[in-house]
Formats: sequence, structure tokens, C-alpha cells
Amino acid sequence: MLKRTLLSTVIMASLAACSSTSSEQSTVNQLAENLDVNYTVITNQGADDGLACKELQAEWASCNKVNMTITNTGEAVDSADWTIYFHSIRLILDVENDQFKITRVTGDLHKLEPTDKFDGFAAGEEVVIPLVAEYWQLFETDFMPGAFVTAPGAEARNIISLDTEDTGEYVDEIIGVQLKRTLADNNVVATANTRFEKNADVVEVDASSHIIPTPLKTTLTNKTVDLAKGISITANGIDADQLAALNQRAELLGLETAGEYPVSVSVDKKQFKDGVSGAYKLDVTEGKTTVVAFDEAGAFYGVQSLLALVSLDSSEIPTLNVEDAPRFEYRGVMVDVARNFHSKEAILATVDQMAAYKLNKLHLHLTDDEGWRLEIPGLPELTDIGGNRCFDESETSCLLPQLGSGADSDNFGSGFFTTEDYLEILTYAKNRNIEVIPEIDMPAHSRAAVMSMEARYARLAAEGKMEEANQYRLMDPKDESNVTTVQFYNKQSFINPCLDSSATFVDKVITEVAAMHKAAGVPLSTWHFGGDEAKNIKLHAGFQDINDEEKIAWKGDLDLSKQDFPFEKSPQCQSLIASGEVADFEHLPSHFAEQVSKIVADKGIPYFQAWQDGLKHSEDAGAFATESVRANFWDTLYWGGGASAYEWADKGYDVVISNPDYVYMDFPYEVDAKERGYYWATRATDTRKMFGFAPENLPQNAETSVDRDGNGFESAGTVTPKKPFYGLSAQLWSETVRTDEQYEYMVFPRVIAAAERAWHEASWENEYKAGVKYSLETNLVNKKAQLTDWTNFANTMGQRELAKLERAGIDYRLPIPGAEIVNGELSMNISFPGVTLQYSVDGGKTWAEYDNANKPKVTGDVQIRSASFTGERVSRVTSVK
Repeated sequence: MLKRTLLSTVIMASLAACSSTSSEQSTVNQLAENLDVNYTVITNQGADDGLACKELQAEWASCNKVNMTITNTGEAVDSADWTIYFHSIRLILDVENDQFKITRVTGDLHKLEPTDKFDGFAAGEEVVIPLVAEYWQLFETDFMPGAFVTAPGAEARNIISLDTEDTGEYVDEIIGVQLKRTLADNNVVATANTRFEKNADVVEVDASSHIIPTPLKTTLTNKTVDLAKGISITANGIDADQLAALNQRAELLGLETAGEYPVSVSVDKKQFKDGVSGAYKLDVTEGKTTVVAFDEAGAFYGVQSLLALVSLDSSEIPTLNVEDAPRFEYRGVMVDVARNFHSKEAILATVDQMAAYKLNKLHLHLTDDEGWRLEIPGLPELTDIGGNRCFDESETSCLLPQLGSGADSDNFGSGFFTTEDYLEILTYAKNRNIEVIPEIDMPAHSRAAVMSMEARYARLAAEGKMEEANQYRLMDPKDESNVTTVQFYNKQSFINPCLDSSATFVDKVITEVAAMHKAAGVPLSTWHFGGDEAKNIKLHAGFQDINDEEKIAWKGDLDLSKQDFPFEKSPQCQSLIASGEVADFEHLPSHFAEQVSKIVADKGIPYFQAWQDGLKHSEDAGAFATESVRANFWDTLYWGGGASAYEWADKGYDVVISNPDYVYMDFPYEVDAKERGYYWATRATDTRKMFGFAPENLPQNAETSVDRDGNGFESAGTVTPKKPFYGLSAQLWSETVRTDEQYEYMVFPRVIAAAERAWHEASWENEYKAGVKYSLETNLVNKKAQLTDWTNFANTMGQRELAKLERAGIDYRLPIPGAEIVNGELSMNISFPGVTLQYSVDGGKTWAEYDNANKPKVTGDVQIRSASFTGERVSRVTSVK
């Protein structure tokens, strides 16, 4: 750190010297320090409000209008020799101010430049730049921070007003009709009153004997045990490292682990007729606790169930008997560390919580367009360049900024795991019965790899080492395909599947990752290929050809003759198609998956995994070389996913249910513009929605939830598959999640509800039957039983589990209370009974604790919030009138 500090001091001194002699640098500094940038949503229903969305080539002819207001708080700036780079996840289609032009650079990075009509920024001047962009901007996090200023010969500098994670500082409140995607949007906006109504059916109950995730069978024996003098675990059949992990958990919960209360743990397969990994029996008595398990995993889980009973505010636990086994073999969490990096410490903290709630698969999304996050010996460019984002137009030292990362590399857009970091994660996970599944996404979402290998090529070619330069090159230099990816990258986003060097690269990466697993004592058993979204979005159904005689009002106009499939103009791929080995260009990604599966199998790795759309042009699971193929199924239910998931299982795939509308944790918790996240599949997913998900009977969810516009839908399965679903995975994508604190807020506590559904099949989950239809109008789900289950879970969260998250240092999300004022009397409630409720009648200067037995009399606006077990954490503050 000292060296870095000294280097930073030298650099800053150099910049200061430069600024004293350079008028360009002076202009950059002045703009960065004095431009106040603000966004105001004007309309999210652009077509209805007269915008030419169709003619502007907006997909589905859907566009919005936002005013970007730039205020110069400093002295006048007359120079026009500058560029402002800023991030916009919505494609900007038009600029309604002739003093400025906007050009998209790549991905979400746009640049704003003055035109010849620019007349300067006067001192104190406020300039409004109306922007028309594709789709909608419904949450404040649609607007990214990290804008910066450049000029020829000057160092780029971040604009101070946008160098913040507080979106409220640069986005005006989004209210009223602007909270609607379309005029048919019927989502219920979260307010104090709507939250109060939603929470009204959840009463406070005694949760002292409830274990999360819920066991198969629990029998209370109606006594208590005092653990004040600590516990002592003796284990037969569980290794020392796992025992140490369990003792670490016990100590976190305040238990002395060299104490008096004995906990005996053993493995005895004979006691379990149906041998399921993770099965155990737990007997808690006044004198001791006994855990008997089918295997080592079951022994570990049995002790975790004992620890689940521990409360931080009492040393007593109830006596009981438990017989338990997991629902799914695969109980996963996917963490995207590629879009924005999340530290090793955050990952290890997540592993601890996964272990506590019996999740057993950590799927690390290690690479994407925006970053490569794992050191690969022999290919340093992957992390030297692909693991860093900064402003380098040549992209020979880093990738261009994306997703609010700004001009320099001192942010969560940059970073990677060293081999030592990855070994530590592998070992830490192994000791907690968790398999780490590495994902190296390809052939799409691969820009970080492609640009890193292009930089390697340029370096070696300049040295005249052409054979070495071409060894790992991933892009056909003659490929002139015009493509646009889902997140607005071009052909550089794709690893070309027709190059021998691409296969050589894949072989190298798999070899090195497998070596890391071997060194950690956990042989690599699952390779995740990624495979998703290898397509040109401009060839989607949301566009129509500009020359079509009969136009559809709700499609964007586009010259489709100028659009290509990925690799369509690559001579290498043209030759492969012409040979007949691959049917057409659309089949190339699945063909590549099959080829990579052969490399995987040759290295003795038994399982191949991918996002299901990456396999869609393969005949079935038998087309792959590995022992089995796992498919993360991520279609939305209301767009047909409630039927197609079973078709994937029928083709022999091990289906891991990963539906975005229920188990994506990068989506907002509530329909509240202040919440964080993307929302293309649903407007919100809170803990209760995730808890109420029926992962094996997907059509059932149509009776208990709504589509992304808050409307009902009908769902029915179409086939009876040959095999059941293999697992459930909850996903955290990181486009809007830049910091570790934001990461933990998005994941916790709702991932615990995903753990509940992955482990425990509830009584209210109906058996799947092909052809049975569900909707809001049907009455096939036992909603009373569902409410009883949720009440127990919610009370356990409020009375015990949130306090444990706090003790572990997790920056979890505290639920925002609901409230109403009737006849001057304040009533409050919360989604997790047991959490402290507070209110303020003096604008937040002082806070009083709410007591439902003595409801306070109030007048005027009342502020409300919830507080954590210690009182050190509070929720976001809202108001009730």
C-alpha cells in the first residue's frame, strides 16, 4: 500500500504541474470540478407522448425522454475542445439540443461533444439537453455515475457531481405516471400504505423452534436446553477442517466451543434407507445433542440445524427431533464478479452464509464483456488488461470504462482473483461442503478475453513473433459482421468458434483452472461454458425492415439488410458452414459448446454446464461428450418458461431452475424507484416472492404472482419430462452492483428464501401435471398453508436470522416498514415481525420505538424506519401522512 500511495502522490504532482501549463488540462479540471449534472425523467411512454420511437429505430418502438441538465457552478468556459464521456444503459437515439452531439462508443459508454453551435458554459448557466433513449428509465439506478471529461493532450478527470453512489444526488425523484413502463402497467408502487397492506396478513408468532431451511420432519419434545456454558462437538466421520468451520459458526453466534454441552456427530449409512447426500437425523435433548448422518455433508448440515436454533438474545434452545434430507442435489448461488468485481472477502462471507443455510454450489461468473476476473498463468493480459477498466482509447492497458466505473481503475470495475485468492476460495468452500463452479462465458459475452488477446497479438506481432501472436487470438481479423449484442457491443464481444486458436485458448484456460482445483484438493468436476445470448439483437422480432410496405406500429424501423448474424462475414466460419459440418450461422454457438465439451471430457471433468439458450441448437444432452449436461434454465414464466423448462428436462438435461422473474437477485426488492437493479423480467422480487416460488411446478406460480407489468398471466406445462429438475440457483448479476456493500444488500436476506426452496418442498406446492393451467383466477394452490409457512419463516428472520447476518458483518437490507395513520393514530408493521420499528415526528431529529400495544397519536408527516438487533443499522427512511 505504501508503494501505491507514493506512486499516487507522484502522479498527482505530475498532473498538478501539467495543469499549470496546459490550457486543455485547465479546461478539463474546471469542467470536472464545476459541472453539476442532473437527470429528470420527462416520459417513459415515448410513443404515446408523440416521440418518433419507431423511426428512431427503438426496439419494439419503445422509447423514453430524459432531460440531462448541466449547470456550470464555476467560472465561464468558452473552450469547445473537450469531450464528456458518460454511461447510459439505455441506447441514446436522439439529442434535442443542437449545441451538442452524442455518440455511443461501446457498450454503455457514450460521449457528449459540442457542435459548432456551442456557445460556451457561462458562469452559473444551466443547460438542458433533452435525450431520447430506448425503452424506459424507471429506477434511479438506470442512471449511472462515473462520467468524466477529456481533452486532447490532457488527463481525463471524473466529474465530481457524478462521482458518487448516491443516485439521489443526480437523479430527480421519479413519480406518478413515469413509474409506469406502459400505460397498461398495473404494478403496485411501494409506499408506506401499500407496504402496510401487504404485511397485514403476517402476525407475530413464536419462532424459537423453527429451523431455516425447514426440515422434512420436526417433532418438538417441549423442553429447553441452556447453552450458556458452551458446547463441545465430537465428530466421527467429519474432517477437522469442516469441524473448524462449524466451531467458527458457533463462536460467531456467541457459543463457547470448548464448553460443557456435548454434541455427538457420526456417519452411519445403514440408518438411511434412501441414501441421499446431506441427509441427517438430529436429536436435541437436555443432556446432549446427537447427529447421525448419511454422509459427511449430512453431518455438517445436522450441526448447522442445531446452530440454527441459537438466538443472539437468549442462551436457551428448544429440545426436538429432526429427520431431514435435501430436496435438490444442486442448491446454488451464482455471483457475477465480471461486470463489476466483488472482493475475495465478500465471496468468503457469502460462502459462510451459504453453509449456514445448506446451499452447496457457488457458481462464479468470472468473465464477461466488461471484465476477466481470474489469473491464468501464461496469459497475463487477461487480468492486466481484461481485469482493469480505465480511459485508454487503444485498450492496450485496460478496457474502456463501463457501468459507471469512470476514468481511472480505482473502482470495482477493476480487480481480479489471483491464483492464491482462488485457491483460498476453493479451500474455504470445500470446508463448508460447497462446490465452486467456474464460468468462463463464451462465445458471446467475451469482449474482455477478445480485447486482451488482441493486445497480446499486437505486442507479439510488433516483436515479429507471429506464430506466438496468433496462438491464442480469438477474433477473425477479416470478420466484417455487423452485430449488436444485448448490451450494445459489436463483433469484439464474441470468441470466434471457427478458429483453431479459439480452441487452443479454451484448452489452455481449462487446463490452468483444473490445475488450481487440483492444487486445492478439490478436483474440477463442473465446467460452466456460459453460452448465453450469442446473437444480434437487431435481428430480433422487435424490429421490422425499413422498406416493408406494411409497417407495424409497435416495431422499430431498421435496414435489416445491413445486419448480420454473429460470424456471418467471417471467412473461417463461412468455410465451416460451406463444409456442411454446421447447418448455419445460428447453429455455431451450440456447435462450439459441443466442441468445448469434448475438451472438458478429455480432461476428466464429468459435468458440463451452460445457460440453456447456449445449447438450444443441439439435438439433446446426448450431443455432448461429458457424463451429463446441466442447463441453467432462465426463461421468464409469463413468456412461456412455465412450459419450456420441462422440454429441456425431457431432452436429458439436468435442469437447474434459474428463472429471472423469481430468483434473480439483481432485480429491485420493491416497485420503488429508490431501489437498485435491472427489471427486464419483473419489476421486483422481494424475500416473500422468492419464498413463494414453486420451482418444480412452474405453472403454479401464475396463481400466486404477476408478470412484469403487474398483470396476471396463464401458465401450463406441455410435457411430462423423463427426469425431474436437478436443482435451483439464485443469481446476482452485477451491472448496477458496483460495491461489496451493494452486493450484500442485493443478496441478503432474500437468498435465504432461495435456500428454503432449494432444500424444502412445501406442502402448498402442487405436484406438476402437464396441461394443468394456473392463473390468478384459479384456486388450486393452498394459500392458507402458504401463509402459515411464510409467517413462520418471516418471524424466524425477524426474531433470529437478521441479527445473525448483522453479527457476521453482512450489509443486508433491512425491510422498510409499512404504516398508516387513522384518526391521528399511527399503526406500523413489517415483513419480518420481530424487527424493531421506529418513528419520528420532528423530521428525523429524534426517533421513538413503536409499540403496537400503545399506538401513538401523531400529526403531520411522520417519518418511519426499521432498526437492526443492535440498533446500529437502520432501513431507508420513508414518510406516512
